[in-house]
Amino acid sequence: MAAPTPTTRVLPVGYRLQDGQYSHITLAEDPAIQFWEKTVKPGGVDGGDPVPQTTMFNNAWRTFAPKVLRTLTEVNGKAAYDPGCIVGIVAMCNFPTVCTVKWPTNATWCFYSFLQKVEFDALEEGKQPELTYTIAPTNYDYVNNVEAGPVFTAAAGTA
Repeated sequence: MAAPTPTTRVLPVGYRLQDGQYSHITLAEDPAIQFWEKTVKPGGVDGGDPVPQTTMFNNAWRTFAPKVLRTLTEVNGKAAYDPGCIVGIVAMCNFPTVCTVKWPTNATWCFYSFLQKVEFDALEEGKQPELTYTIAPTNYDYVNNVEAGPVFTAAAGTA
């Protein structure tokens, strides 16, 4: 039986983000929706829980395997807004579209999705009104009726 062996960490090649300023999200069906991003959480990838592989032949350790499929996790954040955005929010809620997340380097990550929800924060004196948005990835091309994963496009001059 082979034992796992250490791997030496190699210096990464690429552009390390130094500030999150100038990150945006765009919904293809309403690219000028009336809110101004204050925070953008791009979401991520989730491989799911491990699949148990333990049998009565295991001696000391429970064993597991990775799942085959991955889940693209939700995008969310905070934004200042014009109350007129309510019309766009109602129209976009649960409507299939493409979401594009733009990083400060101008790199983009786009995927099929829908605006899942928008919640308005309490209005109070001395504080800019904000909303919290949540965009749910679908990974489903609603035009061609096929599975379609996200597409990352690096910015010019970055890895």
